[in-house]
Amino acid sequence: MKIRLFAGWQARFHMVCLMMLLSALAVGAFPGTAHAQAQVTPVPTEEVAVEPLPVDAPAAPVVEAAVAAPAYDHGDVAWMLTSTLLVLLMVVPGLALFYGGLVRSKNVLSVLSQILVVFSLVIILWVAYGYSAVFSEGNPFFGSFTQFAFLKGFTPDSVGNTPIAGLPDYLFVAFQSTFAGITTALIVGAFAERIKFKAVILFSALWFTLSYIPMAHIVWGGGYLGELGAIDFAGGTVVHINAGVAGLVGAYFVGKRIGYGQTALKPHNVVFTYIGAMLLWVGWFGFNAGSAAAADTVASLAFLNTILATAAAVVGWTLVEAITKGKPSALGAASGAVAGLVGITPACGTVGPMGALVIGVVSGALCVWGVTGLKRLLKVDDTADVFGVHGIGGIVGALLTGVFSAQSLGGTKADLDIGHQVWVQFVSVAFTIVWCAVVTTLILLVVKAVVGLRVTEEAERTGLDVTSHGESAYEV
Repeated sequence: MKIRLFAGWQARFHMVCLMMLLSALAVGAFPGTAHAQAQVTPVPTEEVAVEPLPVDAPAAPVVEAAVAAPAYDHGDVAWMLTSTLLVLLMVVPGLALFYGGLVRSKNVLSVLSQILVVFSLVIILWVAYGYSAVFSEGNPFFGSFTQFAFLKGFTPDSVGNTPIAGLPDYLFVAFQSTFAGITTALIVGAFAERIKFKAVILFSALWFTLSYIPMAHIVWGGGYLGELGAIDFAGGTVVHINAGVAGLVGAYFVGKRIGYGQTALKPHNVVFTYIGAMLLWVGWFGFNAGSAAAADTVASLAFLNTILATAAAVVGWTLVEAITKGKPSALGAASGAVAGLVGITPACGTVGPMGALVIGVVSGALCVWGVTGLKRLLKVDDTADVFGVHGIGGIVGALLTGVFSAQSLGGTKADLDIGHQVWVQFVSVAFTIVWCAVVTTLILLVVKAVVGLRVTEEAERTGLDVTSHGESAYEV
């Protein structure tokens, strides 16, 4: 329930009068605290008695404080607090359950642990230097790592020191921290079930620093792609293509799981994956609509588009699977929901509802190919299909954003040159793929040299729950 104190001019007027009365009583009761003009008159007279009143008027600052309300809208703040919480829901438990159900029972706790610890580590690094390097002035690729390090210069009451002037500074920092955390955690699913825990942690810290930070600055922090005019409302390039490409490269470096392509390595709990996908859908409203940074019409558009595109992708994936395999699966429908969410992410605030439906259907249909035909073509063991869903879905969404953002096709961008915008979107996609692939390769080479990447064959056959964490999810 929302309660506003002293709303209306009558309430403020009565409050001011009451404060003035209390001040006058305080002056009379405690003459030692009166101002200098009252103290220099030795003999009180009628003229002297009334003289201090206009001078000693402590109520004036109260009037100013009552009139000068905080420089933000309480509705916007409430929505952004909720959005931040929703994005947290996407990661723990959403993403954790989604990935946890896709692996075998002997590795489920290792995946849950990796996602939780990676997310937590990145949150700390975000406050230490990540926010500063993304949202401070610098060059086209990096901001300053020290200007706002450890939130230097921020206070609980500070407003306007972030790109969104209408929010408390700390709230914007918190919201953006969840984006950094989930992007890095997404990569874990690509090389799950055979990578060392310490390799995951070292890789995540380096990748966040050298891939997520520059991409976020390049797109959202006033860097190269932002200046070029690329449209990425909530993270098609920064989050999904970035993480998808990193997952693909990581899967190549770590290598295939023992038995991959020879025996069926089935998900151990599709119910976990289904629940995780639905939690992702719920949390994604904070991810997409929250990126409007206000409770306004843009957030409403993003909210509706997130519903429509996801529903369309579920239907698209299910139809393709039914036609190609003969039977639609629950795992496929859940994966289709995630594909639609990924596809609409860069476009949700600029395309119309019909554009969202098209993006959803195309994302769902193409991501089926991404996790089947393309995966076989690439000959890679991407455990949770990070590239097939997030990489392909992100590419589809980013490119179609350039089409359906045009006002002539129901979008919000008036006089948009579709051909030019699609070219800009293509450049942003290509830049993201190249940057992430090169940086991820270099990071993995460093991690391999320092701590190694893969667990021993014996540890992999036993399961990482026991060998890496000393516990088991299911007691037999």
